[in-house]
Amino acid sequence: MHPPTSPLLRPLNRRTWCRWVAGCWAVGPSGVWSQASAPRETVPVLYPELGEPFRSVFAQILAGLDERLAGRVERHPVPPQVDPAPLAAELGKRKPRVVVALGRAALKTALTLDCDVVGSGIISPAEGDSRTAALLSLAPDPQLLFQRLKLLAPGVRRVTVVFSNRSSGWLMPLAKDAARATGLELRTLEAEDLKTALRHYQDFFAQASAPDALWLPQDPGTVDEAAVLPLVIQESWNRNVPVFSSNLAHVRRGALFSLYPNNPELGRTLGTTTLAVLARTGPTKGPQALRDVHAALNTRTASHLGVDLSPQVQRTYDLLLPER
Repeated sequence: MHPPTSPLLRPLNRRTWCRWVAGCWAVGPSGVWSQASAPRETVPVLYPELGEPFRSVFAQILAGLDERLAGRVERHPVPPQVDPAPLAAELGKRKPRVVVALGRAALKTALTLDCDVVGSGIISPAEGDSRTAALLSLAPDPQLLFQRLKLLAPGVRRVTVVFSNRSSGWLMPLAKDAARATGLELRTLEAEDLKTALRHYQDFFAQASAPDALWLPQDPGTVDEAAVLPLVIQESWNRNVPVFSSNLAHVRRGALFSLYPNNPELGRTLGTTTLAVLARTGPTKGPQALRDVHAALNTRTASHLGVDLSPQVQRTYDLLLPER
């Protein structure tokens, strides 16, 4: 079957005519000629090649990203301890408009390219990460944490957080704004080492009363699993002081509640952000706190603190611990 004819084709020589046909027409499954659409721009996605449980986490994020980008994702794993320079050189030759990078190593590689970068899979930004078109942190948005706290413990009026500037300094201005918006007083105590952090925690519990609560950020400089966390959990239990966390593992150890990433939804948000960057309507550069979250509640701690554990309250949580 011949393609449709047009008077515009008659003056063209054979070579020009063939190029025009190849670019504009295609044969469909039924053998009928139809006009072909222009190839869609793919988006390179760099992500760490890790074992479980991290492999499943990134697979869920990638699935959500692929869903939102409708099959335009081009996956590039970044193995640990492998020089990423060849991958960067290959991508650099192709000159993509935007690259999505998941994890610190992937983000470092993507930032060597002359293109926009959408990043995630990290908690705190490093020096130079401000060059990204958007950086979606895994640190839960303080506003969402404080809203949960007010629902569970409406009598709380003050929240204290011990933080290191290197890991959590970027988050504190957001936290202060969120505290004001939810009617809370936020007390921020900076500590650049665990010894100072431990002293802050001891002083907090020595003076804590009914209106107080303690927030544990995802901050390795101030929250140590071996020394700090056992002390904090024990003191919170003894003094009936709510402790909530940005780390799911802390709820398993006895913290009242935490928020943790909703990985597929985070992937969809990354996809939406990437499309916005491609359309030049993207967000302001810089880190953004995580709003695609699940919530976990320790029912044993909640019962000890006298928190309402009605079925209606429990249904607002995705995970109840200890698991029965």
